[in-house]
Order: sequence, then C-alpha cells, then structure tokens
Amino acid sequence: MSELLLKNANLVLADEIVKGAILVRDGVIADIDTGQPSAGEDMEGNYILPGLVELHTDHLEGHYAPRPKVRWNPLAAVLAHDAQISTSGITTVLDALRIGMDDDADLTSAEMLELAEAIDDASRNDRLRAEHYLHLRCEVSAPDCLDSFAAYDADSRVRLVSLMDHAPGQRQFRKLEAYSVYYQGKLKMSDEDFRRFCEKRIAQSEANSTPNRTAIAAACQQRNIVLASHDDATLEHVDEAVEQGIQVAEFPTTFEAAEASKAAGMAVLMGSPNVVRGGSHSGNVAARDLAEHGLLDILSSDYIPFSLIQSAFGIVDLVDAITLPQAVAMVSKNPAEAAGLGDRGEIAVGKRADLVRVCVDHHIPVVRTVWREGRRVV
Repeated sequence: MSELLLKNANLVLADEIVKGAILVRDGVIADIDTGQPSAGEDMEGNYILPGLVELHTDHLEGHYAPRPKVRWNPLAAVLAHDAQISTSGITTVLDALRIGMDDDADLTSAEMLELAEAIDDASRNDRLRAEHYLHLRCEVSAPDCLDSFAAYDADSRVRLVSLMDHAPGQRQFRKLEAYSVYYQGKLKMSDEDFRRFCEKRIAQSEANSTPNRTAIAAACQQRNIVLASHDDATLEHVDEAVEQGIQVAEFPTTFEAAEASKAAGMAVLMGSPNVVRGGSHSGNVAARDLAEHGLLDILSSDYIPFSLIQSAFGIVDLVDAITLPQAVAMVSKNPAEAAGLGDRGEIAVGKRADLVRVCVDHHIPVVRTVWREGRRVV
C-alpha cells in the first residue's frame, strides 16, 4: 500500500476552494481533510487542481515534423510532446492524428500510423508521464479519408473522432478572404495557383464529405467512440451533427452554432489560445463571448499545451460569472466526462489521484508538481 499526504493546500474542488489536506492511497484519492495534519508534504498554500484533460491537440506533429521535409524519430517525438504536455499540468491527453490528407499536408497516413504505434509502445513500456489516448481528426473531404480511418479499426486507444472539412467556403473558412490569408501565406501560391487549389478542394468536398461523414459516424456508433463536429457555422451544420450522433461541438465558428449545439445537448469546446489571445485567429466567434452567455463547457489547448492551464486562470479574470472551480472543470471534469473517463478530472474521494500543484505569479499559473495516480511525474 502506497500513501501520499499533501497538506496546507488550497484544494480546487468541483464547486468550491477549501484549505486543507488530501490523502492519496494506491493512486486514488482516499480522503479530503479541511484540517492541518502535522505529517505530509507542505504545499505552502499553493493550489491543488485535478489533472488537466486535453481532448484536441495536434501538437505532436510539430515534434515529429519540426520543419518541412524534416522528420524526427517517432518515439523521441512522442517523448518530447509528452514532456511538454505533462509540465503544463495535463495528465490525460487525446493526441489528435490526421485521418485523410488534404493538399497542404506535409505528412502521410503511414506516418500518422507510425506515431500511433510509437504512442502505444511508449505507453505499454511506461515511458510516458501523462496517459495518452487517440483522437482521430478526419478530413472528410479527402479522397483517402475512409481508407486511413479503417487502419485504426482495432485500436483501443481511439476515444474521440472529429469530422472536419477545411475546404474553402466551409465552416472555419466561410469567407474566401480568410482562406486566402491562411493558405496563400502558408503555401506561397500565386493567385492563379490559389484559384485552381480552391476549385480542387471544393470539388473534393462535394464528392467526399457527405458519404465519408455518414460512414465514419456509423462506425463510431458501432464501436461506442465519442463523435465531435468541427467548426460548425450554421444551424444546418448543427442539425447534421444531431443526426450523426455528435456529442462534442469543437470550435463552433458562430454564436448561433454554439447556442444551437448547447441546446441540442452537445458539450461546446473552444480553444484556450482563443481565450488567452482574446479572440479567434480566423476571425470567428470569441470563446469569451460564449463563456459570458453560458455556452462554453470545455477548453482545449489546440496548438499550445500551456495555454490550457493559462486559460483556466485567465477566464476567471475575464468573465465575472465564472469562478475558478468552474473554470478548472472546463479543463478537467468536463472533458473527462465528454470522453467517457469518469474516473478522473475532479478532486473527490474515489477518483484517480491525478493532481497538479500550481502557484500564480503575475497572473500566470506556474506548474510546480504533477502527480498521475499518486505517482509524481513532474
């Protein structure tokens, strides 16, 4: 039997903050005491949060392909990604891997499988600080989407699948001007090349999007995998999501889509960089606006791991109605429940002892220690 006692801490519980101690026994929270025991590790009044749960980060790709045409060892890339994830207070992460390669992809489906295998190998051999699962982000307009998806049929690490279409005129890029800024800037295309690029992407979307969405949604329902929509912009998009059994609305781009998704019973997820920066980099609806109207359930670090904990503390300053326990739930309890991981995400007796010690310096949270199932990993 192993025990860990943390005392003199500000414990961020589901609906309040209490000063006290927390007892961990065999990786599980055994007791929460508002007294001050003489034994135990002194937390010096720092916050103790539940371990953060990240549902959508494609940050791993940057470690594997740090420059165009440059590839890193897959296992080394996973370890580097895991180190940054865990030191950001994230103890459970769903690594987002591309399924279906669009024309701007510098990676291949075979390389995505290599990364999935490296995650599995590192997990089985206890090389990782955080617990890693998979999120398959399916580019439904891509011709190879279904074949790529089928390669993960037997992968038990898949817990979330999102359906996305980044073709011009769709969802995130409803305005061609925003699409031009992103893609012409990224791919250095001339105006004529960009016109042909858009025509090809639109044709692929028209041919592939609907059948691929339908097939993947049906497969996920059969396998009990949580489904997410991506960048919904209209009421029609939300209606389609309802028909397909979507449970998480990722990054809705308009207020009306977020409101309709919430009304339909979906958990609304927005990017924590959106909170930290004060708005969307694509000019879409701001996460703060949704939070002010009670339409924000989950935050995701997306492309900056540390933004997850930063946004949890930051949104409390930005939105008067949100308390720190409510903000912390957006990065722990709520995403855990959305992914079907009800054993974690909250400081409560019987829950996994995934814990984060945090102090705040000049409004920035500083992660000092991280425990996963009671074992210190940071």
